[in-house]
Amino acid sequence: MSKRKASKYKIDRRLGVNLWGRPKSPFNKRPYGPGQHGQRRKKISDYGQQLAAKQKLKGYYGSIGEKQFRKYYEEATRRKGDTSENLVELLERRLATVVYRAKFVPTVFAARQFVNHGHVLVNGKRVNVPSYSVQDGDVVQVDPKKKDMQLVFEGQESSERDLPDYIEVDQNDLKATFQRGPKLADVPYPTTMEPNLVIEYYSR
Repeated sequence: MSKRKASKYKIDRRLGVNLWGRPKSPFNKRPYGPGQHGQRRKKISDYGQQLAAKQKLKGYYGSIGEKQFRKYYEEATRRKGDTSENLVELLERRLATVVYRAKFVPTVFAARQFVNHGHVLVNGKRVNVPSYSVQDGDVVQVDPKKKDMQLVFEGQESSERDLPDYIEVDQNDLKATFQRGPKLADVPYPTTMEPNLVIEYYSR
């Protein structure tokens, strides 16, 4: 579990964006960095921009650990095609991401915990690994015994995000079918993501 889980609401101000599009984000009221010098404007170097892009992308998916995130980068470089597009697709195939995208739970942090606790089935089999890679055609489902959890109700009522067209969701049975790997333009990020800068950061 991420050490930053308890302070996830501070991430927005530190990164200078409303990372998840939350109505109650602290960045909405105080759009500057935390601390005594948070309102000072500084010129950001190329390295600083690359680092910020990496922190935004890692943070958005639940503050993925550096070691695991680098593995996603390495896998993205091995695949054919645009490396930055490959990176986004790998992140969107994470089981925790699919659970979050399908609005089975309200936050990506809750999605990781939900999967960890064994409340999710993939093609009818229980999977408790948040980083599990979902393949085209896989059916992700909330355990029928857990459909009445308050967390699930909150997820369905959440207005934070839209359902993407690469995931088909049956809200009655709480099932989501992963249709295809998305491109960057397909992902409904509430703020601008720059995976190309993340690739530049790692390829220095």
